[in-house]
Amino acid sequence: MSFVLNSDAVDEADRAEFVHEALAATMVPIELHWLPKATGAAARGVITNLGDLTICSGRTSAFRVERTPALAHDALEPSIFVNMQVTGSSVVVQGDQEAVLQPGGLVICDSTAPYTLLNDTGMAGEFFRIPHSALALPHNMIRKACAVSLSPGHPLTSLINDYLRRLAADPALLTAPNADLVGYPSIELVRAVIVTHLKADELAAKPLAATLQLRILEYARKHLNDPHLSAERIAFAHYISERHLYRVLAESGISLAEWIRTHRLEACRRDLAKTTTTTIIAAIARRHGFTNMSGFSRAFRAEYGLSPGEWRDLCAQRRNPLHG
Repeated sequence: MSFVLNSDAVDEADRAEFVHEALAATMVPIELHWLPKATGAAARGVITNLGDLTICSGRTSAFRVERTPALAHDALEPSIFVNMQVTGSSVVVQGDQEAVLQPGGLVICDSTAPYTLLNDTGMAGEFFRIPHSALALPHNMIRKACAVSLSPGHPLTSLINDYLRRLAADPALLTAPNADLVGYPSIELVRAVIVTHLKADELAAKPLAATLQLRILEYARKHLNDPHLSAERIAFAHYISERHLYRVLAESGISLAEWIRTHRLEACRRDLAKTTTTTIIAAIARRHGFTNMSGFSRAFRAEYGLSPGEWRDLCAQRRNPLHG
């Protein structure tokens, strides 16, 4: 279930209180300080619960967000908040630690202690709430990882940044049946990043093992356009053997070759649906990792019942019926 936050839906005089109450009810009670040059309090976003994971994606005209000492002692279930910077920069302060967050960075805050978020152009980005009970890490470890940039440049941090950004940006995924099942592996990825940052190797093994399949498929998704994508390359990137890779995927009945082909075909299908009848089909196929055009055409027809050209022309005719 998603909650759409839109301050334009209420009178201007009520917007600050509306945003304050909406975020308190769906995320966490906080104090917001609004940009002085803004016409008023403004916020737009979507807040979605996926099991134990809550996603908040949007922006506000607040330049300062505070979890005050009084609020930090409220009855809210203890949680962490993962802040993923999308554009610009922001500052996160908690305790005696302070982090400047740039695009691609990850930082966490702990709801049980005061913290401050600062952005002189207004707060924007993706925020993820995870209860301490679901994160399953000692509180002292959580505090050590707060208000610091989590393993900047580490492959695991880059992967989870791409993954969380796609998760927050995909409305179809958020409303799909059983979408709440995404919560557990997502939390395990966050846990893996935290313990990797803290170099707690004894705690890193479990979440890394539990999320291996997810990380394999995310890597494959990110590199779908690479015609040289292979089991060997994916296994090498995850420090495992090809045999182990196939075994991990087989546990869920996944064939790597079929998975790659299906997702490449779907990407081609989406692009062809938006093109004109003069678009060169081979260029789109190559863009998405296909190197054998006859093989691509056969696979496309087998998957969708039409040749790539027939699908392209059909979609063009639907968009412009008078030119069919």
